[in-house]
Amino acid sequence: MALQAFSHGYIKRLQTLLEAFDHEGFAKIIEAFMEAYWAGRRIFVMGNGGSGATASHLACDINKGCCFDLTKKFKMICLNDNMPTILALANDVSYEAVFVEQLKNFFEPGDLVVGISGSGNSPNVLRAVEYANQNKGRTIGLCGFSGGKLAQMARIPFIAAVNDMQQVEDVHMVVVHMIMQAVHGLLHSQINSTGNCC
Repeated sequence: MALQAFSHGYIKRLQTLLEAFDHEGFAKIIEAFMEAYWAGRRIFVMGNGGSGATASHLACDINKGCCFDLTKKFKMICLNDNMPTILALANDVSYEAVFVEQLKNFFEPGDLVVGISGSGNSPNVLRAVEYANQNKGRTIGLCGFSGGKLAQMARIPFIAAVNDMQQVEDVHMVVVHMIMQAVHGLLHSQINSTGNCC
C-alpha cells in the first residue's frame, strides 16, 4: 500500500463528504437540544460499537462541557454506558431490548432520544426510537450510507451519505463536537446577555 496516497485519498473523500454537510438538519438538532435544556427534559443517547463510543462522547461533552459552570444543567443519559444493565437485559430478554427497556425506566413524554447507527438498521436503536415516537418523545437519528430505517423513523434524521463506516463515524464525531460548541455558545451568549443562567 502506498501510505501517502492512501492518506491523501482518505482525506479527500472526507472533505467531499463534509462539503455535503446537512446544515439544515444540524440546525434542527441544536434547536431540539436547546428546547430540551430549557424545558428540563432528559436527553437519551445510544449506539453500538463505534457509535456507542460516539454516544458516550456526546453525553460527556453535553453534561460537562456545555454547562459545568452553569446552575442549570443538562440531563443527558447514555444508555450504552451501564454495562451490568445491558448484559442483564441482553442475557435475560434480548440484545434488541437493551435500550428500550432502559427507556421504560426513565423516559417521560417530551424527552429527547438520540439514536446513533452507522447502518441506520441497528434493531436495538430502532426499538428505542420507535418507543420514544410512540410515547410523545422527540427523536434524532445519526446514520450513514443511505440512512436505513433510522432515517425514516427519526423525526430529525442526519445522514452521513457515504458507504464507508469509518467515514460515517468521522462525520458523526464532527457533529458531536459541533453540537457541543454550538450549544455552549448559545447558552453562554444568552446567559451573558441576561446576566443569569435561567
